[in-house]
Amino acid sequence: MARDPDAILLESVKVHRGRLRAAFLHGDLRDRRTTNDNVRRFVGSTVIAALLCAGCAGYSFIQANSGSLRGGVGTTVPTSTGGTP
Repeated sequence: MARDPDAILLESVKVHRGRLRAAFLHGDLRDRRTTNDNVRRFVGSTVIAALLCAGCAGYSFIQANSGSLRGGVGTTVPTSTGGTP
């Protein structure tokens, strides 16, 4: 699969000119990348995990207190009447 050396040279020059144009218009590549992509993924994953935990806790709270939230009688704790045990 041999390619024409002139075509390779022209393609290389085209790529270099595109990179120089992008650097001139947008600045250095290090300046354009303000934060690492992995940091964004970590923050996004942390937010999603926090939302899932809050959802699970809310669902558990609603299930545990469903009787009292509906206005019905919830579970009662037996108390001693002061008699001998």
